[in-house]
Amino acid sequence: MYEWLLFPPIAFIIILGLTLTLSGSLSRLAFRRSTVLKSGSRKAYACGEDLPEHRVQVNYGQFFPFAFFFTILHVVALIVATVPIETIDSFFIAVVYIVGAITGLVILFRR
Repeated sequence: MYEWLLFPPIAFIIILGLTLTLSGSLSRLAFRRSTVLKSGSRKAYACGEDLPEHRVQVNYGQFFPFAFFFTILHVVALIVATVPIETIDSFFIAVVYIVGAITGLVILFRR
């Protein structure tokens, strides 16, 4: 009876209308820009600490090797865990991924 509501364009229009209605009705609860900026709060929030006037430069030097390590190992674990064991070709694919991961980790941590 109401199958036409599940048709993607109709469902999109209904959800869009509900979202806009909810957003408009809840906009009264949002912070107003004029009330937030009255107390001189144009400075960056630093958890109650005073920041120096110059910009803080974040060092991602230790983050990226860890992120690559995490990504390499999880992709290899996913591929090796989902390779079917019945054929020799699939075993070869798993071995290629493991050798590639070892090579990538050696290159990543070769300092």
